[in-house]
Amino acid sequence: MNFSKPEGERLSKRIMQLRNCSRREAEQYIEAGFVRVDDVVVQEPQFRVSNQRVAVDAHASLLNLTSVTLIVNKPVGWTDQLKGPQALHSLLTEAHRSPNDPSGVRHLKSHLAKLEASVPLEYEASGLVPFTQDFRVQRKLIEDMPFMEHELIIDVRGEVAPDALRPIERAMRDERLRLPDFKISVGSSKPERSKLRLAVKGSHLGLALYLCELADLEILALRRIRLGRVSLGDLEEGAWRYLAEGERF
Repeated sequence: MNFSKPEGERLSKRIMQLRNCSRREAEQYIEAGFVRVDDVVVQEPQFRVSNQRVAVDAHASLLNLTSVTLIVNKPVGWTDQLKGPQALHSLLTEAHRSPNDPSGVRHLKSHLAKLEASVPLEYEASGLVPFTQDFRVQRKLIEDMPFMEHELIIDVRGEVAPDALRPIERAMRDERLRLPDFKISVGSSKPERSKLRLAVKGSHLGLALYLCELADLEILALRRIRLGRVSLGDLEEGAWRYLAEGERF
């Protein structure tokens, strides 16, 4: 058995010496992409160095480091669980970032750590799911959820006649059912397939299925395209993008 020590020292230790800072501050400089080893950016604090040239960006500052929020286009059959073969967390890699991400955020490996999801979506549905490191965003998503509007597109089989939604309208007026506030309308109708738009305040898993069963409509697909003021846009299924500066739920 080999008990020899690894060669060199941790990069974070070298940065502590160079910047005269704490270990945590050194790790933040590294994770933020401010550190180069032989002119190559290294973002792993545990990386070991010996005689290599280590440099910290002259303009490096920890004041501007912020937590990020990611918008994911969840595919059908994926969950927001932490583990499993189809857990959304497995899509949170640099390879799955949308090539059309308009945010302009410089990607860091630390952006993909400690992400939390708090707005679930049906297993059979696709669409917008937020993941965040920012406790302020997380708190808003939890505390304001009963008042935050979700917009969903429901694809149903066949053509939807003008009076097809009357059973849903009657249920909406029935106080005994205690349904949440929602609006539903026909977006487009064709002989093979029609699209309904459902806007509802709060997260109500199963509501779309219940309403379509009332109207004897068969759901072919369900997709969340908006959460509050944040829209899915043209984000590719299975991809993610950063929440851009100025975007608010």
